[in-house]
Amino acid sequence: MNSNRHYRLVADTIRFVAENQAMQPDLKLISSEMGVSQYHLQRTFQTWAGVSPKQFLRFLTREAAIERLKSGGSVLESALDSGLSGPGRLHDLLISTDALTPGEVRKHAAGVQLSFGFGESIFGRALVAWTQRGLSFLGFCDEFGRDRSLESLKAQWKNAHFVEDSETARHWLDRIFTRRANEPLELWLHGSAFQLKVWQALLAIPEGTHATYGQIAQHIGKPRAARAVGTAIGSNPIAWIIPCHRVIRQAGETGGYRWGGLTKKALIGFEVASVAR
Repeated sequence: MNSNRHYRLVADTIRFVAENQAMQPDLKLISSEMGVSQYHLQRTFQTWAGVSPKQFLRFLTREAAIERLKSGGSVLESALDSGLSGPGRLHDLLISTDALTPGEVRKHAAGVQLSFGFGESIFGRALVAWTQRGLSFLGFCDEFGRDRSLESLKAQWKNAHFVEDSETARHWLDRIFTRRANEPLELWLHGSAFQLKVWQALLAIPEGTHATYGQIAQHIGKPRAARAVGTAIGSNPIAWIIPCHRVIRQAGETGGYRWGGLTKKALIGFEVASVAR
């Protein structure tokens, strides 16, 4: 079985587990739904996710989310106080950010050439876009379809010149989902000053923990702007890398997500599993 089929099996398993969390499916049921043996599913999932499907399912419970939320608030405060959300090098992922110039913003990205393409990821079909200056967009397609993802990209970069490049897109997706922790990744973002501040704050939320919209608002100095923070988080152009999936509701519920609620659960479960591993 090649890596693309592995991707699809893991992605389909993650989605099935997230969708059927309430019924607590066991390995026998999951493997039956996936059309593979229990042994093959367990081995493949363990290789890619680092935990068993049963352990992954446990990470999706509300109780586990509340515990991560409790720890995430205090750790987030320390991270932001240490300056990890500033421009340039950001925490141990070595992510660097850059943004459009004021002139480019006024022209709604006119003159910017944006390459894009679709490919497989561990969270299903994905759309990625980039310029020579860095990664500019990453979205997921399985819940709402390719067309809606592409429309979302073009709405965010209204006057850019779009060039489809499927081969390079696959290279980008491989780099995003298989890169080592010490490998730099450059982002080139299109957003307002407020949005950029929120997105940079998201990068300071430690992997495997959660924060609330109110906590993000508090820590960027806008304690009464939780709703505006939520809007900025909802327009995050680069899923997974800028971890808006780490922001959940106070009661431990996952809340809304630009690419669908099941996809958000899948991202949370996979990330927490990686930390636990």
